[in-house]
Amino acid sequence: MACTTNAFALSLSSKPNTNFSPDFNPNLNKPLNVTLHRSGTGDLNLARLALSRPSQPSRRICANATQVMDQSVGERSSAAPTIVEVDLGNRSYPIYIGSRLLDQHELLQKHVHGKKVLVVTNTTVAPLYLDKVVDALTRGNPNVSVENVILPDGEKYKNMETLMKVFDKAIESRLDRRCTFVALGGGVIGDMCGFAAAAFLRGVNFIQIPTTVMAQVDSSVGGKTGINHPLGKNLIGAFYQPQCVLVDTDTLDTLPDRELASGLAEVIKYGLIRDAEFFEWQEKNMEKLMARDRDALVYAIKRSCENKAEVVSLDEKESGLRATLNLGHTFGHAIETGFGYGEWLHGEAVAAGTVMAVDMSYRLGWIDSSIVKRVNDILLRAKLPTAPPETMTVEMFKSVMAVDKKVADGLLRLILLKGPLGNCVFTGEYDREALDDTLAAFCKS
Repeated sequence: MACTTNAFALSLSSKPNTNFSPDFNPNLNKPLNVTLHRSGTGDLNLARLALSRPSQPSRRICANATQVMDQSVGERSSAAPTIVEVDLGNRSYPIYIGSRLLDQHELLQKHVHGKKVLVVTNTTVAPLYLDKVVDALTRGNPNVSVENVILPDGEKYKNMETLMKVFDKAIESRLDRRCTFVALGGGVIGDMCGFAAAAFLRGVNFIQIPTTVMAQVDSSVGGKTGINHPLGKNLIGAFYQPQCVLVDTDTLDTLPDRELASGLAEVIKYGLIRDAEFFEWQEKNMEKLMARDRDALVYAIKRSCENKAEVVSLDEKESGLRATLNLGHTFGHAIETGFGYGEWLHGEAVAAGTVMAVDMSYRLGWIDSSIVKRVNDILLRAKLPTAPPETMTVEMFKSVMAVDKKVADGLLRLILLKGPLGNCVFTGEYDREALDDTLAAFCKS
């Protein structure tokens, strides 16, 4: 489908991929045409890109070519990982998805540059997986030395003070520009490790090993790194891509139920903004996801990564298209900042923010009531909040949203649903009364 923006028209066509893995079906790898046109409305309208579907599942997916999204949930993860490629030219990298991937030491080792590695993790994840990761990095590779820094766990530690502990360890260990940083943990660790890698010696290589659903389906992919500021979330950071992302789905076995649900908020987002069929699949399989059905989780992670990789490949630095991945985040970040970092998990805040964005979309007349109901229903089934904390006020929302990263020339731009399920807009042109009415409906004062 077409995506509309303002003032220009751009056509992108991917070339057929000739570097096939043995099980890649070249007959399915047809060019993907993406057209962006400016309209007079100031809206960036992201409709779901048309994707062909294979009769047999493929194990390698390139985000610059026709996506392969197998809807079956019967395929068990095998020793060979599924690979989703993030296509960024000479900075492209693979996302490995599968079971027992930390036992396949060659996957990590081939992405390590130099002889020194720094693993950045936290007090929760370190006892569970640090030794396994160190073994994967060094097995049969005695020339590599591995240092580690273990940070406190939680969003409230995603700040400059904690970040300095990474730099302290790197400098004390005399790491050089050929070293590799490894992020082992959830979104907080991935964001901080990536930002440290971007800044240390003006840039060193790093690898993402996400251990939460949130990180596996969203934050580890695409190169957004950074820390929070007391006045706003993720206001300090950089776009900096990893060498690879290794998603070992076995790490979800130790994930608390609340963290699992939090990550599903981002999974639901992909269906709402650009992949209606995926949303419908979620509606049929939410209980399996909540019950940690392995095949359902692997499929949800894979399809989410395909969606994220495709968008990042088209708009790495968030000039427009990528911003649509932030459905519910403007309201959600205000909740996290206003209520206190770490009081609600990121996905919990995004879930409530999504309901608010959907409510505003309905007030504008851009979606029908059935979508409002479906969004509320699926979030409740995922055991996620559908309203902000009672302590949040209209003024708290407005003051935090005023410094949101999507503000341009003093204008707050929002991601809102518009049209059939799977379509959204990124726009600053909307009736301000609708925003005021939504805030008033969800806040007591």
